[in-house]
Amino acid sequence: MAGTLLLVGATSDIGHAVATRYAEGGWRILLAARDPERARRNADDLRARHGVDVTLLRLDILESEGFAAWLDGLPVWPDTVVCAVGELGDQGRAEGDLAHAEGVMRTNFLGPSLLLGLVAERFSARGRGAIVGISSVAGDRGRGSNYVYGAGKAGFTAFLSGLRNRLAKSGVRVVTVKPGFVRTRMTRNLRLPPLLTAEPVEVGRAVYAAAEGRGSDVVYVRKIWRLVMTVISAIPEPVFKRLRL
Repeated sequence: MAGTLLLVGATSDIGHAVATRYAEGGWRILLAARDPERARRNADDLRARHGVDVTLLRLDILESEGFAAWLDGLPVWPDTVVCAVGELGDQGRAEGDLAHAEGVMRTNFLGPSLLLGLVAERFSARGRGAIVGISSVAGDRGRGSNYVYGAGKAGFTAFLSGLRNRLAKSGVRVVTVKPGFVRTRMTRNLRLPPLLTAEPVEVGRAVYAAAEGRGSDVVYVRKIWRLVMTVISAIPEPVFKRLRL
């Protein structure tokens, strides 16, 4: 049965793919973005292609003091909330620029966690709902090439795990999705290995299936990533320190 989706991070390629999959199922879509005008093209595309009701909302994931009032002011309470917010940032810059490092960590961990924590309280009181956080394999083990971004995603992954454990008997489903590499605007300057690189549409399908209760609570969009990260996580620290990852 179709319901209402609240998508946070509506201007991202992954966010649009998630919204498209829900629109294909006839869901009403609430698109939340820091700049709703940038999300307008995505909203127009969903209406034109799928004929669904789409509402644009402004939400800055770094303005946590306004989260409670913002949720209370939603035009309709959602059945599923998906957080697709993320900022890769620049690792080299983050090593010396504290403001940049803080922005990356807050965008990937603090803001999404605080928002979804409030959503969880409301879903728990109602006794149903699905929460999906899009995290990253970068959070499975810190690596020298992206540990500031990875640290933010590791915190988000741990938060979702704890939330899932606490709400296991509440009727609220909490899912962690780890896409691995995805071919998006955020990764357009990176050389990506084809076998490990998903398309946004794959992520959208994985989110939809997991939120509906089909599959694992922790989803690696390309299943090979589970094996890859298991191997990387098992490397002894003395060996790992000598690797360029």
